[in-house]
Amino acid sequence: MKTRHIILVGDGMGDYPLEELKGRTPLEAARTPHMDRLVAMGRLGTVRTVPRGMEPGSDIANMSLLGYDPRKYHTGRAPLEAASMGVHLSPEDVAFRCNLVTLAMDDALVVRMEDYSAGHISHEEAHQLIEALKPLTVGKPLDLYQGVSYRHLLVWHGGVQELDTTPPHDISGKSIERYGRVYGEHPVLQEFIVEAGRILENHEINRQRLNSGRKPANALWLWGQGRSPSMPTLQDRYGFTGAMISAVDLLKGLGVCAGLEAVYVPGATGYLDTNYAGKVSAALKALETGDLVYLHIEAPDEMGHAGDLEKKIQAIEAFDERVVGPMMEGAVKFDQVRVLLVTDHLTPIEKRTHVSDPVPFLLVDDLKKDAIPVNTAARFTEAFAEKTGWQLDGGSELFEVFIGKAH
Repeated sequence: MKTRHIILVGDGMGDYPLEELKGRTPLEAARTPHMDRLVAMGRLGTVRTVPRGMEPGSDIANMSLLGYDPRKYHTGRAPLEAASMGVHLSPEDVAFRCNLVTLAMDDALVVRMEDYSAGHISHEEAHQLIEALKPLTVGKPLDLYQGVSYRHLLVWHGGVQELDTTPPHDISGKSIERYGRVYGEHPVLQEFIVEAGRILENHEINRQRLNSGRKPANALWLWGQGRSPSMPTLQDRYGFTGAMISAVDLLKGLGVCAGLEAVYVPGATGYLDTNYAGKVSAALKALETGDLVYLHIEAPDEMGHAGDLEKKIQAIEAFDERVVGPMMEGAVKFDQVRVLLVTDHLTPIEKRTHVSDPVPFLLVDDLKKDAIPVNTAARFTEAFAEKTGWQLDGGSELFEVFIGKAH
């Protein structure tokens, strides 16, 4: 009898207790009946998805959850996004994540990171801006590739990997002066960034955005650089085939490197307006032939970065109602189903960026067995997961427990 494996990831769902929620976290405040129902069927625990000493990025955390030790396999975020986009990197190439961002000068003439996503610029607007910037790479050892919304890719042929770059969402509202100096050490990057800024500042798209009260995409921000990783596939390691369902190029690229099919879902945006039903449908279809599906929802993380408590709760409730519920209802048709429900990292509202604290997870060994609730008050929350005392020190360890290779 074939066992199907479902990993459901609510990106950045975890958080800290907040005064405005009377000491509760967004997960505790949100209405999550489907996740809570699963608690009665499985085991709660906490896991450290980010190894000590490593940055708490989604690349590291999700690589860990997919069964790969980041200390061994991680080379950078951007190379994973390159894999998603079908961009081949030669050994001497360095890929950079390339954000369209909004920079603004304050009254003290200090330039600050106003928005790491340029107001979540639309795919169509971003396409026009990136096309306008591509001529800047002619005659330079650079190639620029369009991604989704504000997320794009720059490849520096023969480039330098050892740059101390900073994710733009880590410096929201802060002066960029200290963080931008790193590019000045490399004239090919500095010239490209400066010239791109001039073009973006004067582009018709940004004039239209300003006139309509929206944030302009007036600069590029490079970060997350690295060379191509070398990862054995899940089929080579465990005999698994399957699919990665995500709106985010990073996750799709991680899936590609792991040997999973990176499924394109129309209308998948990585935001509150994503095509939830389409993603669930694609995941259930992938399970008909595959062994594993990794279904990732980005919206809670985006709301954490924005510091928007109301919308973070909304994103968590949408994950529960529009992903967890329908996914469990559709999956019961298969003979045997294991489920791992988890958040990759915390994205606390008060910090507006990722932290490396252990995260809650729920493991259901058999979706079709009858629930025998031990604690009917238990919910999928940080506090209940911590109370169980089941603590795992790495996501790769959790993955092996999940698939039955460890206990």
